Amino acid sequence: MLLVNNPGSWGAIYEPLGHAPWHGWTPTDLIFPFFLFIVGITTYLALAARRERGVDAGQLVRQILLRGALIILFGILLNAFPFFPLERITGVRLPGVLQRIGVCYICAALLTLRTTVRQQIVIVAALLLGYWAAMTLLPVPGQTVTGRALIDEPSASLAAWIDRGVFGSHLWRQSKTWDPEGLFSTIPAIGTTMLGVFTGRWLGSTQRPLTERLTGLFGAGCLLMVAGLMWHWVFPINKNIWTSSYVLFTAGMAAAALATCTWLIDMLGMRWWTAPFAVFGVNPLLAFIGSGMMARLIYSVILVPFRGETVSIQRAIYESVFASWLAPRNASLLFALTFVLLWIALLWTLYRRRVYLRV
Repeated sequence: MLLVNNPGSWGAIYEPLGHAPWHGWTPTDLIFPFFLFIVGITTYLALAARRERGVDAGQLVRQILLRGALIILFGILLNAFPFFPLERITGVRLPGVLQRIGVCYICAALLTLRTTVRQQIVIVAALLLGYWAAMTLLPVPGQTVTGRALIDEPSASLAAWIDRGVFGSHLWRQSKTWDPEGLFSTIPAIGTTMLGVFTGRWLGSTQRPLTERLTGLFGAGCLLMVAGLMWHWVFPINKNIWTSSYVLFTAGMAAAALATCTWLIDMLGMRWWTAPFAVFGVNPLLAFIGSGMMARLIYSVILVPFRGETVSIQRAIYESVFASWLAPRNASLLFALTFVLLWIALLWTLYRRRVYLRV
């Protein structure tokens, strides 16, 4: 996320580091669903461990609701940062990445705590099939056709209509009429998190050897990817509205990627490349919030005189240090890599001192 969210210039990025304009996917479109998939895995493992310690159900529910609420609150505060001018606060975007993570965590954790595996499978199927039916078969209010005919129009979908009705003008500023982390599209995102819960249950089982669990996970991931690609024919893979085909495809890729990484690290002992990922992995909330605040400051808040005009400090650094000697896309990429390396250095310092931001 740090790499793709902080280029030197948004007008000069390599295609894999940008989102798909609407239908389809790029490597960048895998980041967020991988986040939610991992949230599902850790949710199951954490709840299982707490149950083994004898924590009662009521206390677990309170912990789940408090943690989810704090994540949502952090997301809204990050959207409002730096809290001036007043228009930023009164017009703050209410949906967001952390907000979706918080909602999906609460729902997945409560489902894991209160339902059986069979019930969870039925619920996930109902979420994905129901969302597909609603987005394609129901008529969109104010339109004369069903949602299937409007699926190519970002502002005309049922999800966009619901977002405008619930959030009003408190939507993503770049779109204004719909939100990529909107309310209705969070429903299938809960399915992404629940598929992570199933994965956590499978990997956490000790009844089978690790090789068998990894083989099963990799195979299931491949099958989910194929299912998502087939569903794409009638309900296109689309991150912005988090289509059901997108859920299956990205969860399948996440499962296959996790199986591959676990095989390399735990089976073959290839750990030489993992240190930077571990540093980010133990402090993901701090990395996300801190980098987001830093980006807001350097891209739009802190202004400096540069070549006869007042520009953001990010633009001044980018044009003088990077764009002055590199081709635009290479300069933009090197700026983003430098941003990531800076945060690795910051988090590494905290990692060595065992300083973590957790909720």
